[in-house]
Amino acid sequence: MKMIEKDNKLKKILFIVNVDWFFISHRLCIAEKAVAAGWKVTVAAEDTGRSEEISAKGIHFIDLPFSRSGTNLLKEFKTIQKFRTLYKSVSPDIVHHITLKPVIYGSLVARQLKVSGVLNAVSGLGYNFTGERKNIVAKLMLRLMKRGFNRSNVAFIFQNQNDYSELKELGVLSGKNIINFIKGSGVDLTKFKATDPPKTDKVKILLPVRMLWDKGVAELQAASQILKEEFEDKIQFVLAGLADEENKAGVSAAYLIDWQDGNYVKWIGYQKNMVEVYNDSHIVVLPSYREGMPKTLIEACAVGRPIVTTDAIGCRECVDEGVNGFKVPVRSTKELAHALKILILDKELREKMGNASREKAEKEFDQKAVVEKHLEIYNELINA
Repeated sequence: MKMIEKDNKLKKILFIVNVDWFFISHRLCIAEKAVAAGWKVTVAAEDTGRSEEISAKGIHFIDLPFSRSGTNLLKEFKTIQKFRTLYKSVSPDIVHHITLKPVIYGSLVARQLKVSGVLNAVSGLGYNFTGERKNIVAKLMLRLMKRGFNRSNVAFIFQNQNDYSELKELGVLSGKNIINFIKGSGVDLTKFKATDPPKTDKVKILLPVRMLWDKGVAELQAASQILKEEFEDKIQFVLAGLADEENKAGVSAAYLIDWQDGNYVKWIGYQKNMVEVYNDSHIVVLPSYREGMPKTLIEACAVGRPIVTTDAIGCRECVDEGVNGFKVPVRSTKELAHALKILILDKELREKMGNASREKAEKEFDQKAVVEKHLEIYNELINA
């Protein structure tokens, strides 16, 4: 899709996201397509050592470190000032905000500086913004959202209906906003191909996420203990993800090291080539408390693996119960262990559900459709 130019000028889009690696895994394919369509693309995020992978695609990268979960008001004010300086420097026609803090602060600054178009990618507010847990900082953030969102030419992408309903109930959305629903970032079906599971003596159960408590790490640890007596020599739990100890919900490396024994449980940390990791698994598990639309489960579908996850927002959209996997209650351990046991014992069922996963990926999660939809939204915003 080619960009429809306005006044025959090269139009500029600015992506704002927490860290470089998250942008690479979730949005780089969209930015590449925008470059190919004639946009001048800039990405601002914290450089954790992978910014060159972004720059190599013809994209200008700006190092923008800021606290992902900080609530110190003075520091947060300084972060907003960083955004102001950035927007003045880049002078974008469109800003695409990804993750919560860029959505909140970026929308406010874009309004103040009269940026033409704003696209906000929202994947849940988290528990601190809802119910009785709302504190003073959360209430202030909600006020900033309402202020930043209340203008024309502000579009949103929601990954599920629940996130949209949550924002609507909080009263921060405006009738002027443009609402879009896209199921996650999609998956490259030519890269993540359907493969046969490995021919190993042990059934490998993969947890492919950053190690955060709200991903269900403690629940999986408990479930592994339940299964250990019967299956210690027959299965292996593989934990593929970094210990994000800077995150308040991060699981410590010490906990993971204590849990693993290198045989029954193996923690392999962050892996750049996740295709190989998925291919070397029989079952993919994600006992998360809540997601937007988990890329890990979309990728698991694409390579043709059965899934055990929770009946949580985001997760439930990736599994058709009893067809390509099982959904268990959030924070469950016995139910989680039982669902895993069914698949451990039944090779034929694993294969059947794996085939169904691939079919689901082809129907619902093709990255090409996701990328094209983003380009459509950018063109609508630039020509409004």
